[in-house]
Amino acid sequence: MTSEHTGTPDGEAPLPRILCDTAALAAAAGEGTAGALWRLAESGRQLDANVVRLPPGHRVDTHREPDLDVLLLVLAGDGTLTAPDGDHTLPTGTLTWLPHGSTRSLGAGPDGLTYLTVHRRRPGMTIGTRPS
Repeated sequence: MTSEHTGTPDGEAPLPRILCDTAALAAAAGEGTAGALWRLAESGRQLDANVVRLPPGHRVDTHREPDLDVLLLVLAGDGTLTAPDGDHTLPTGTLTWLPHGSTRSLGAGPDGLTYLTVHRRRPGMTIGTRPS
């Protein structure tokens, strides 16, 4: 495996790739760092993935994803997932399934919250005709 290989020689099957060291990525993020630290951007992919950092006390407001299931893995720090059934603590290492249609918000704990999300890739926007 190699992180430098982006294509396939002579039409061979794609190769597995090491993309990043999430522990190093999370450790390098400063306390005030916010937002996406890394995004999956390889062409031809069927998934989207992001490593996201919320500084201490910051949150992602309540929202609902109507179309996509999401896996969320806490890489560093801790936080709280708030759902209609209450608050759920998210210590480092917690793997959470966020089913499509579910309502949730995230809040970072005192050390911040760094997490990986993975979901099916959304199809790109296209120009089409309006249905009659």
